[in-house]
Amino acid sequence: MSRQLVRFSVGDHLLWSEHSRKRSRPNINDTRSCSVRVSLQQGHYRGGITLKSIPVSIVLILAISFQLSVRAELLPDSPDKLSDLNTTFVAAPPPLAIDASSLSRFSSDAVAIGEIPNIHAGHSASQAPAGVMGEHSHHAGEFMFSYRYMSMEMDDTYNGDSKVSERAQLIPNGGAYLVIPTEMTMEMHMFGMMYAPNDDVTLMVMVPYLSLEMDHLTAMGGVFTTKSSGFGDVKVTGMFQVKQEEHQSVLFNLGVSIPTGSIDERDQTPMGRAQLPYPMQLGSGTFDLLPSLVVVNQHGNSSCGMQLGGVVRLADNSHGYRLGDRVNATAWYARNLSDSFSASVRLNYEWWDDVKGADSRLAGPPFIVPTADPERRNGSRLDALVGFNIYFHDGILEGHRLAIEAGVPIYQHLDGPQLGNDWIVIIGWQKTTGHHAH
Repeated sequence: MSRQLVRFSVGDHLLWSEHSRKRSRPNINDTRSCSVRVSLQQGHYRGGITLKSIPVSIVLILAISFQLSVRAELLPDSPDKLSDLNTTFVAAPPPLAIDASSLSRFSSDAVAIGEIPNIHAGHSASQAPAGVMGEHSHHAGEFMFSYRYMSMEMDDTYNGDSKVSERAQLIPNGGAYLVIPTEMTMEMHMFGMMYAPNDDVTLMVMVPYLSLEMDHLTAMGGVFTTKSSGFGDVKVTGMFQVKQEEHQSVLFNLGVSIPTGSIDERDQTPMGRAQLPYPMQLGSGTFDLLPSLVVVNQHGNSSCGMQLGGVVRLADNSHGYRLGDRVNATAWYARNLSDSFSASVRLNYEWWDDVKGADSRLAGPPFIVPTADPERRNGSRLDALVGFNIYFHDGILEGHRLAIEAGVPIYQHLDGPQLGNDWIVIIGWQKTTGHHAH
């Protein structure tokens, strides 16, 4: 028997057959067996292995699933009945957008030329965890609509990286304040839309709605709660494709935060209706720059990424202060557990500065409550989070993605007394529409 060559190249290349000089389709259900010598090449790695009595379909599946360049030679002990196998496949342009949902069906019709599955389009590991925003772009003409719910609980009081007694911060117990916060809950509903006018630029707008609640303890032993709710600052961002290759993408994002959130929130306190301190306001009152750089690497069933960003306050607001600048760095690893489900782990670091200036409507110094002190607002925190993504391939939810992520701080250092984070939960939904949407 003459030696025959089977070569697969998966990714941004169209697979086609030279057999009989006609295009044909590899049969992924072909269960006939043979012995093959498979040479694998991934980056700088090259190696090979001889497989005995293996179905031809397994070679196809491995090539598709792991995005390997596979070179397989049928060895002499292969049966002659394989002579009708499509024997020579080579990579040829043009680039191909491929439907990953067909892989789960393993149908020979589903893997016709032009329909070879590509797990990079699988919408699970290829997407970042729920708490990461602005990490992917879109094809020209695509829209994406999203909703995120975030709940964060702040409980223990910190000074530096140590927990301190809340009662010890009150004047009767040797402290400096008449009132001390004991707990804070923040809920945010984030409504988003993305649109790509071309393949290199994606535009994003995010509209948050906030609900804030803070419990307090007074020097006389009383307790009270203040609340505020409403729309926060709207964020508009341009996302620019710096690099787009088969396994890596790099994005530079530049956004602007528009001061649509209120900085005039008031509520009832033991001293009457009063201006609420900085953490209870819904917005910044300033136009802020939102730069970030995102790098995402995709390899087979896995992806990893990092994002470095920040918030730069441009000027004081109408009440003579501006919130502190912020720096955020996050890194994650995600892995597909199936064509619809992935899991992720993430580390997230944040640093924020003191308030510059002061809101003259807040009494002090001396300050009644530490949340009103502009020089006690800085800090840093490192969170560890785990998450899951689900992508629906069919049914009434076809094309929708659901994600959930939860985490806890593993380190925080606060210029206290300040409330430290206890936990955070993020739930997200996304749906992409347009010419290239899956």
